[in-house]
Formats: sequence, C-alpha cells, structure tokens
Amino acid sequence: MLLGCIADDLTGATDLALMLVRGGMRTVQVVGVPQDPANLPEADAVVVALKSRTTPPAEAVAESLASAEALLAAGARQLFFKYCSTFDSTDQGNIGPVAEALMERLGCRFTLACPAFPGAQRTIYQGHLFVGASLLSDSPLKDHPLTPMHDPNLVSVLSRQTRRKVGLVPYETVEAGAEAIAAAFGRAGEEGVEIAIVDAISDRHLRDIGTAAAGLPLITGGSGVAIGLPDNFRRQGLLSGDPLAGFDPPEGPAAILAGSCSAATRGQVAQAQEAGIPAYRIDPLELSQGKISPAGMLDWARQQDRDRPLMIFSTAEPDSIRQVQETLGRDKAGVLVEDALAEVAAGLVAQGVRRLIVAGGETSGAVVNGLKLQALEIGPEIDPGVPWTRSAGTPPLALALKSGNFGTPDFFVKAWDVLS
Repeated sequence: MLLGCIADDLTGATDLALMLVRGGMRTVQVVGVPQDPANLPEADAVVVALKSRTTPPAEAVAESLASAEALLAAGARQLFFKYCSTFDSTDQGNIGPVAEALMERLGCRFTLACPAFPGAQRTIYQGHLFVGASLLSDSPLKDHPLTPMHDPNLVSVLSRQTRRKVGLVPYETVEAGAEAIAAAFGRAGEEGVEIAIVDAISDRHLRDIGTAAAGLPLITGGSGVAIGLPDNFRRQGLLSGDPLAGFDPPEGPAAILAGSCSAATRGQVAQAQEAGIPAYRIDPLELSQGKISPAGMLDWARQQDRDRPLMIFSTAEPDSIRQVQETLGRDKAGVLVEDALAEVAAGLVAQGVRRLIVAGGETSGAVVNGLKLQALEIGPEIDPGVPWTRSAGTPPLALALKSGNFGTPDFFVKAWDVLS
C-alpha cells in the first residue's frame, strides 16, 4: 500500500477512490474501521469509508485513529484525511479534531487543508470557499440539514475547531507553482502555522499542491487535492498497470434510492420523474405514523416493470425538511428515513435488483451497512466525483453512491448507459 485514506463519509470515500483510480492507482474502498490490517485488500491505495462527519467529535477521532493504525500497519507510506468539498462541519468539528489527532499520531508539525474541487465548482480564493461564482454562504449548499455552512472563511471555520494555529497559502503563491507552494509550507512551519488552508481554483493548482505535499506524512482535504498524488508515486517508479482492468458489472434490475435533499438531487429526482421513471415518495411524517412502511414500498416495487429502473425517494424542499425536523426532531427524522431506505435496499436485492444508485452521503452509509457490504471495487466514472462500484461477496452488486450535491440534472437517467 502506498496511500492510506480515511474518509468521513461513504460517498466522499468513493469520490476520492475515483480520483486515485483516474490517476492510475489500483484502489479499493473498505467500509468501516478495518478490524485486521492483514485482511486489507492488496492495492496501491485503500480508502476507509467511515460515517464520522456528524458523529460526536470523540467518536470521530477514535474511529479515524483506529483506521489510521490499520492502514499504517498494512504499510501505508502517507495518510490522507478526506472530508467534503463544502467543508461540512460544525464549530465543534469534526474536521479540526480529527486532523489534530492524526497529526499527533504521526508526530507531524504541519499539514494542509484544501477542500477545493473545481470540477464540481468548489474553489478557494483568499481562504474563502466558493460554489461557482457565489460564496458558500450565499449558495444553496449552505442549507445542509445536519451541517449548515454559513461562514465561507475556512481559516476562521477551522480555527474554531482546533487548538492548532491555522494559516493560509494564498492564490498568488499557488499560482506560482509547486516549488513556491512547497516553500510556503516550509515558511508556515517556521512561523508556527500548523495547518494551512490552501487556495485553489483550477485542477492545475491541485496538481501543484499535490506535488508540493509529496513529503508530508498527512494530507487533509477534499478529493480534488488527490489529483496530484498518484504522480508522486509514479515518479518513484511505484505505479504500473490499468486500475480499471477487469471491472465487470453484474446484470440485473435497477433501482434509485434518494435520501439527499440537496438542490442537485432535487433536480435529478425531478428529471427522473419527467423521464417517466416510476417513483415512490417517502413522507417522513407518514413513515413515523406507520401510514407507510418499507414493506409497502417493497410491495410497490414488486409491481413495477423490471426492465426499467424504479425510484424511491425522500428528497424534499428545505421548507418541508424544516417542518419535519420541527415535528420529529432533526436526528430522528434523518435516522427514520435512512433506516427505511436501508431496509428497502436489502429487500430490493432479495427481489433480484443488482444495480443501485444511492443519493446522499448519510443514505449511502445506511444502505451499505444495511447490505453488509465490506469492500467496493472502483469502476468507471458517471459524473465528476461519482463512479460505479462493484461490491465484493455474493450477490455482486453495481452501486453508484452519490454525494447529494454531485452530478448533472440527468444523472439518474444517464448513469445506466455507463455500464453498457
């Protein structure tokens, strides 16, 4: 193993794994803290997918450290802590506490933080996170139901989460290239800065940041900053072969499970309905009252034409979400829907479904846990940051685990074509 990665949610792990595969690294994603380093799959990179973005900070730190121990025991030469390109977190964490704990474990005095992903319109300029032409705080992404982001100043956000001194490597330095960035990393350490937010508005910037970070024991960021990492190992003569060779998606009926309420997923659900995909909407209030149930959803699914995909979704507008959360409580509302979709996923697989699109990080985590999947092979890309994957075990499944904010409006309609 060359690179050991710890991701704070499932779709983010898949996104990162895809980035590494694109760069030529044989990459496998495992679900949950590895119990035995000896059982980790052989690969250039292993990405551990946790569900730690919204757990209590102490729990997130413990799981991340346990994952780091397993990856290091399996030979990882460098660690990567991956979080969302919108820096989703609260003032308590979990980005700062986990980064801090990993730095202490590795004994490193400096690391970088760069969630930029220009391919998905997430850029950082003068330490501020933009979505397209808007500051994060002015974009629809500010309204995440669990981790709303109303402060686009990442230096400020991270400083509230960690005891470490947070600084900035600004655009002017990043634009000057890898050597200038590496020099800035050195100066930051000399000046007492322990974590540096790094500006990036293009993939070229991300490649240069990756080059500059070749010698760092720990890198933190979104999947975008991983663009430059495979070449570091390639320059050492450590990479060869085609990481996508042999990807063989299983045949069978298809389904879409959408739990995200992001603007992107709302548009994808709407376009799928316009395309005539049969759809069943989950009303969380009716679910809580027993008026609808996973069994009823599965009965509905059984009656659909299996020659085309079907869709079961809880996606709704922000006002509706707030009303549900006020009635049920924020955490209860989320868990209720996630548990239902996990049960539905298992039922669909029992009915013969072999191809699944799942929208939403929390939903994807619940579904993968419900299906008891342990490892995912990374396959071809559907949209930036979203590949098809193939599960290990029996029966094999093709899964596209999509972050709620990712994908073009026609994602649910076109994704199946990639498999053929």
